[in-house]
Amino acid sequence: MEHLQVFKIIIALMVLINPLSAAPIFLSLTPYNSARERRKIAQTASLTVVIAIALFTILGDMILKVLNISIGSFQVGGGILILLIAIAMMNAQPNPTKHNPEEAQEAGTRNNIAVVPLAIPMLIGPGSISTVIIYSSTASSWWGKAEIIIAGAVVACVCYAGMLAATQLSKLLGATGINIINRIMGMVLAAVSIEIIAGGLKNLFPNLFA
Repeated sequence: MEHLQVFKIIIALMVLINPLSAAPIFLSLTPYNSARERRKIAQTASLTVVIAIALFTILGDMILKVLNISIGSFQVGGGILILLIAIAMMNAQPNPTKHNPEEAQEAGTRNNIAVVPLAIPMLIGPGSISTVIIYSSTASSWWGKAEIIIAGAVVACVCYAGMLAATQLSKLLGATGINIINRIMGMVLAAVSIEIIAGGLKNLFPNLFA
């Protein structure tokens, strides 16, 4: 896997996980926690993100084989899902695949919110998982899969830093600033989704792209 491809994975995961939009969610889930407790929650959530990315990177091929799904079909389906997320971001709407109001309300009653729902599904949801499986299935070697895990670790570190600086980010950017950045990231994500869909169509209909 080329280093340019690794950079593309980092960008895709960064946009999908979106540490900036996670900042206000993190604050809303930890209003009464001390700074030390928030740091521990952020550490656990970020570690969970890395573990989830590593698991789906390693088990991605097996999952597709067990379900008897071709990589081409999964690329098209996953690409469409990612495109819907991108459209929602460009319209400054919440990510429809990560959580709904009922889940957010339930989260407020949990004593331990680091793994569920903060890490899963609020940080890493179906769109991120689909992206990881797609890239891992097209990796030509174990080193290629390792690079995906490294990319996930980089994104998790950014998430951790974002959660620690959540208060400052919310004050600095405000709702308008976060929405503007989300729209820009949505445009980038839309381009990534089209590439994934095009790759899936090429795998499904190779004669059309001969």
